[in-house]
This record gives sequence, structure tokens and C-alpha cells, in this order.
Amino acid sequence: MIYERIEFHVSDEVLKLGLKGIYFSMGNLRNKRTDPEFEKMKEQFIEELLPNLSEEKIKENPILEGFRQLHQLVGKSNRKNISSPENLYRNLLKNKQLPSINLIVDIYNLISVKFFLAIGAHDLEKVSGNIHLRLTKGTEKFLPLGSDSLKQVGIGEYAYIDDDDDIICYLETKQVEKTKVTENSTDCFFIIQGNSATESDYLKSAADELIGLLKKFCGGQPRMLFVSE
Repeated sequence: MIYERIEFHVSDEVLKLGLKGIYFSMGNLRNKRTDPEFEKMKEQFIEELLPNLSEEKIKENPILEGFRQLHQLVGKSNRKNISSPENLYRNLLKNKQLPSINLIVDIYNLISVKFFLAIGAHDLEKVSGNIHLRLTKGTEKFLPLGSDSLKQVGIGEYAYIDDDDDIICYLETKQVEKTKVTENSTDCFFIIQGNSATESDYLKSAADELIGLLKKFCGGQPRMLFVSE
């Protein structure tokens, strides 16, 4: 199984930025469009969250601010580069609901909103070789999700990159077409990314809840790859 063979490496340069995370692979997943029990859980969470959600709370949240600080450290604009959890919160504030993609994606989006963390998954059957979280050289290939043409990346920007030099996640702001999770995905690589504002126990709590929901609704076996100290 691919999830048993995949390796994940994090460069010291990225860790020195203050980026923290938990990363794992998971195999034998049974993804599908949705699940009634999960949808009920998601709706209840949103109903409880919305009354206290505001633009001010998004701006003042220390974890979301931690992602903005990461972007500043690598010279990226926070107007053009919004972390995935902040983007989810802004969409939730505007549309009063979370996006509905497929069960695996919807599960990790829910945990992302609950913990303010950048969470994503990538189809391991579409990943070339192993995955590396490192600073970019500017020569990597980058095809963002929903795009039909490659985008240029600068030098010294952190990204998740496979052995074919394809970016599979840029900062924690953009996913890609190559490794997007579909209803046919069975083996996935999962990212739970935090920053200097997230303690190890906090990340572990998010990982435990994410894995628990995935096992409950999609089955699968997790294999831990990297845990920040």
C-alpha cells in the first residue's frame, strides 16, 4: 500500500520559521459524497459557531495571526495569500455554511474550522515519490486547484513538494489539481499545520479528532510520519 511506503521530510529552514505540524498517511479509506450523520454533526457545529462569529474575531485570533506572520517572514502579502482556515472562516461568515466537496474533505474542513489550523489531504496515488516541506527554489511546477496553467513561485517560499518537483500545497493557502482528493481516493497524505501560536498538545488534539472522524466515517489505517516537538 502506498500509505505504508511514503516518506515525508521537513527542512530545518522551514522549522526555523516557527511552522509546526503533524503529518500522517492513511490507507484503505472509503470516501464518498457525504454521510447523513456527519452532515448533522456539521450543521450543529455551524449553528453553535455562527452567533459568535465576526470579522473582528477572525482578525484577532492568535492562530490565524500566526499564519499571517509566517507569510511575512517569507515576504508574501497577506492580502493575496490567506491561510486556508481564515479563508474557511471568511466564507462561513459570508455564506453561513462550509463548502461541501466530498466526505474526506468535508471532515478535515470541519476540524480546520474547529481548531483554526491549516488542514489538507492529498491523494497518494497521484503523488510522485515522497513529499518534502521545504523552501522553494523558484523552479518548481505549480498548478493551483481550479487553474489550467502553471503559476510561477518565488525563491524562499515554503511549500509541500513531491519528488517530481511538483508543488502539492503552496504555503497553507493553495491546494493543487494534481493531488486533489476525490470520491475514488483510498490512500491519502494528511497535513495538520500550525505555527508559533500552536502548542504540541493542541496539534495532537486536532490530529486525534481528525483521525477519529476519518476512521468512523471512512475507515482506514493511519501511519504517523512527522510530529513537531
